Amino acid sequence: MEQTFASSGTGPGIAGGAVAALADEPLDWRFKAAPPESWGRTVREWLADGPTLSSLGTPLLTLDGAALEHNVRTMADWCAKAGVALAPHGKTTMAPALWQAQLAAGSHGITLANLPQVRVARAFGVQRILLANTLLDPAGLAWLADELAADPGFAFLSWVDSAESVRLMDEALRAAGAERPVEVVVELGGPGGRTGARGVDAAVEVAAAVLRAPTLRLAGVGGYEGALAHDATADGLAVVRGYLRTLAELHGRLAGACPDDAPPVVTAGGSAYFDLVVEELAGLPDALVVLRSGAYIAHDDGFYRGISPLARAAGEVPFRGALHGWARVVSRPEPQLALLDAGKRDLPFDEGLPEPQRVRGGAELTGTTARITALNDQHAFLRDAGDLAPIGAVLRLGVSHPCTAFDKWTAIPVLDSADAAEPKVTGLVRTFF
Repeated sequence: MEQTFASSGTGPGIAGGAVAALADEPLDWRFKAAPPESWGRTVREWLADGPTLSSLGTPLLTLDGAALEHNVRTMADWCAKAGVALAPHGKTTMAPALWQAQLAAGSHGITLANLPQVRVARAFGVQRILLANTLLDPAGLAWLADELAADPGFAFLSWVDSAESVRLMDEALRAAGAERPVEVVVELGGPGGRTGARGVDAAVEVAAAVLRAPTLRLAGVGGYEGALAHDATADGLAVVRGYLRTLAELHGRLAGACPDDAPPVVTAGGSAYFDLVVEELAGLPDALVVLRSGAYIAHDDGFYRGISPLARAAGEVPFRGALHGWARVVSRPEPQLALLDAGKRDLPFDEGLPEPQRVRGGAELTGTTARITALNDQHAFLRDAGDLAPIGAVLRLGVSHPCTAFDKWTAIPVLDSADAAEPKVTGLVRTFF
């Protein structure tokens, strides 16, 4: 039986054998986190020796295993209580092992942002994919048509925001001889935002074009509120609420036009405002409300720490920062200036600079005046740590914005606890960007 995105799935939603096979990949110089002692051995063999953080060099990015598990469980429980589905945005990590953990915890599917990411997901057997974008590439649409024809259990959903995009998709799918219609949601945008039809009336016209295209299937409505606000001020939250209410209005206009073999999809929600999405959309009758939050799995010690709904709301269990940078002091050319051996090639910087947290085996830096003031390609400028950070010292750094952290590392060590005196390496997360 051919699956639709909104239908109930069976099985794990990902090919567990393909994920498990990553442990048999040999390590070598291609993986900058892998120490020379691991080269020529498989991931499984290296981990069997019980490596510790001390065996890894700098610069380094690690994941805290306990924090990852906490975040996956916390988000799954929150969504279950709210009565919404979760298709976490896989672009954050591009890590099939982490997608597997999210799916095992009850996620409905995996969201992705472009065709190369979809191909990675299909290589690992992901069965339900939401593409939060419009797919217009004719070669990509031909590949998608073949994937859908070859696997009746594969459910795929993408976006459209104009009659012209509908025409181009339909034209390419016809040329490819598509056997199954591609499910789409009409994307609603907002003034000054990113993609998406501007206004309900324009979106309804897009839906009408979809209904005339035999290669497409109208599945619902969607959008992204995070493009319209960047803070949790009263004004920012009001903009988000207004947008979500317009999205609910659009659902009301289009729900009756969707096929009745599955509930219409209403999808929104990044990692900053998913509470408002639930408040405004979860009560819609006969709809499958799908959140697409992705950054929550690693959370951070910067942007998301400050804006996460579970940090803003009283009584909620907050997420924990699972990402840490590790960098060594390689120079102290001035009394209050130290240079570390990690920079823009290693750590995210677009939503805030790393924060110094502690010196390994030494002083706590959180709460001191120590701060990172700039990153070069391969160096960080640490100021006002003084003698707390002598040459040779290794610092643990909190980072901001997971989405631009994972892409810098092809293999990321997982520690049992970054707070331990001697953290043990319990895994190695492979990424595919």
